[in-house]
Amino acid sequence: MRLQWQKLSHLEIVLGRFLKTMKKSTKNRLTEKELVLFPGYALFEKIARSVCMAGTLPRKELYETWEFARRVRRKYRGGRIVDLACGHGLLAHIMLLLDDSSPEAIAVDNKISKNVYNLSDSITETWPRLKGRVHYIEAPMQNIRVFNDDLVVSVHACGRLTDEVIDMAIGAGARLAVLPCCHDISRSDTGGLEGWINGPLAVDVIRAHHLRAKGYTIITRKIPGDITPKNRLLMGHHE
Repeated sequence: MRLQWQKLSHLEIVLGRFLKTMKKSTKNRLTEKELVLFPGYALFEKIARSVCMAGTLPRKELYETWEFARRVRRKYRGGRIVDLACGHGLLAHIMLLLDDSSPEAIAVDNKISKNVYNLSDSITETWPRLKGRVHYIEAPMQNIRVFNDDLVVSVHACGRLTDEVIDMAIGAGARLAVLPCCHDISRSDTGGLEGWINGPLAVDVIRAHHLRAKGYTIITRKIPGDITPKNRLLMGHHE
């Protein structure tokens, strides 16, 4: 793989600059053809090349996972990573790459597709120190035991799944970071705030209030809106 980015032609470089203007939010899969988009040696570009070589993820998922993970790691270091509703498990890998003091990560989903291992193998080929430290678990996330010193994370757990992630973290007193999506206004608590603010925002405000009521210090951030409009990042921890 290293040879493929060290021997870029002038035409490939020009093409890469052009393709970089394409939307970060596109759901088109990244493949080896997109290696030209990421010719540098920064951590993000190296991760992006591994994703391209795996050929399993859309560009949107790469960018939103990266932006989420680096904001979370600015606040929270160490601990086992518990990636719930993990999808392909990219977040679990990036969290370890950003802070090697975390001993391991578990990536949990109801259904683990076989191609997740293509992604994991592609990343661990570049970073062998991750081998054996990311564990995929196919199970309902409610079956997972969370511990006080864990860091519970989830990117776009749909609808009420985000509330279940929050409750699991609260139950253990663990640190938490979620990026909610697909708000189900009919089933979620809006606190009666829809007369002032839109329904999805009302749901997230109530989630933040719920964390505070349970003794958490909350931190609110956003990832760039050009990646996803569902970009509100909610973090929380006990002092």
